[in-house]
Amino acid sequence: RIKAFKLLSLAGAYWRGDEKRPMLQRIYGISFPSKKELTEYVERLEEAKKRDHRVLGKQLDLFHFDNELGAGLPLWHPNGAMLRSLIEQYWKDIHLKNDYELLAIPHIAKKDLWVTSGHWDFYRENMYSPMEIDETDYIVKPMNCPGHILIYKSQTRSYRDLPFKWAEMGTVYRYERSGVLHGLLRVRGFTQDDAHVFCTEWQLEDEILDILKLSIEILKTFGFDEYEIFLSTKPEKFVGTAANWDASTNALTKALEDMGLDYKIDPGEGVFYGPKIDIKFEDALGRAWQGPTIQVDFNLPQRFNVTYIGEDGREHLVAMIHRTVLGSMERFLASLIEHYGGAFPVWLSPLQVRIIPIADRHLDYAYRLEAELK
Repeated sequence: RIKAFKLLSLAGAYWRGDEKRPMLQRIYGISFPSKKELTEYVERLEEAKKRDHRVLGKQLDLFHFDNELGAGLPLWHPNGAMLRSLIEQYWKDIHLKNDYELLAIPHIAKKDLWVTSGHWDFYRENMYSPMEIDETDYIVKPMNCPGHILIYKSQTRSYRDLPFKWAEMGTVYRYERSGVLHGLLRVRGFTQDDAHVFCTEWQLEDEILDILKLSIEILKTFGFDEYEIFLSTKPEKFVGTAANWDASTNALTKALEDMGLDYKIDPGEGVFYGPKIDIKFEDALGRAWQGPTIQVDFNLPQRFNVTYIGEDGREHLVAMIHRTVLGSMERFLASLIEHYGGAFPVWLSPLQVRIIPIADRHLDYAYRLEAELK
């Protein structure tokens, strides 16, 4: 029997999220075993509304969306751009400290590249249509991985050179139906803190361990101390050999256990090209957000023939790790705004100090103080 029930809201929604289908009415409600639990939930819901990043984004003059520009494409105001810059500078500093090198790649690439990578066949519904330039089809990038691979392949690599740890704050563009766009959480153009590690198979465990340590350090720096870790294993359909999958899964598992981290196994939930670790962090309201992801990839090294010269003088396929910590910068900023309710720590605050002279005779001193603080 339902003991505590409350209708929450009504909203319009397109059938199956498709704006070309009929508009329906969606009714939201919630029930709990007790009145106390319902009351606590409603209080958390009200607090979440106050912390909504879309509301605070406007109040703090951080960003806005404009129909003249297009749906799902945020415009960052000075305060928001400063907040992004502070995060990006910290991100760059800590990556350089951890022996990463920074890359930068273009925003468009030939369609043929996406055919080789498999994105054109398996990810086309989330990609934008090709544009013809000089009788060649180009597409705005939905991923950064192929560009990083081409940098690796620009030279012959030796086992003595490995590992390469390359990172980029790379902007990508993915088509999302207008019915599912939601503030900064679901957008069509976003910046991702992509990194790729190219290494030998016997280096996998150490590299995964380093990524885990870095990921948790970054989360804690931003005030996210609570998180859950999930290890996703081999699905029914996969590329690569069972032996490679077992070795990579063991490397992920060993790294987690070496750090003494609790984790849950999601059997068969790995992506087709390799096993992965997902870390979901909690905000001030106890809500889970997608955080760092660590994926071992057997697919792209095969598709692009990404190799190194081994100690035996022969070519070997490289082991490749995809890794994000913040994930989408836009989504991470939404989580930060809602976690802190807009009251950011001083080091993240776009406006850290305001000097208010009481009278004209205080102006000279105020300007001197401003110069010192700068």
